[in-house]
Amino acid sequence: MKRGIGYLRRNRERMRYDEYLTKGYPIGSGVAEGTCRNLVKDRMELTGMRWERWGAQAMIYLRALYLNDEWNTFIAYRIEKEQKQLHGEGAAYSKIANYAQAV
Repeated sequence: MKRGIGYLRRNRERMRYDEYLTKGYPIGSGVAEGTCRNLVKDRMELTGMRWERWGAQAMIYLRALYLNDEWNTFIAYRIEKEQKQLHGEGAAYSKIANYAQAV
């Protein structure tokens, strides 16, 4: 209990919750918990899902791209990168990349 009281005393200046609420700042963990549920739990805990750490991290990155409306930009980037790797810098990939951005 003394430890908790000490923490509160040391951080008193950071605990202006009335001011934070007036400004509309979130003061709880609900925003972070909601993001975790939406980004991670709803996709990762489906029946029968088994994940390795690297695969789970890749899925989280892809979900974040999709949820932030950055999917088409990402796909265009991946197409351009793959075309350069396969065919070199002078590859005719611009039509494919432009198509992916338009979709």
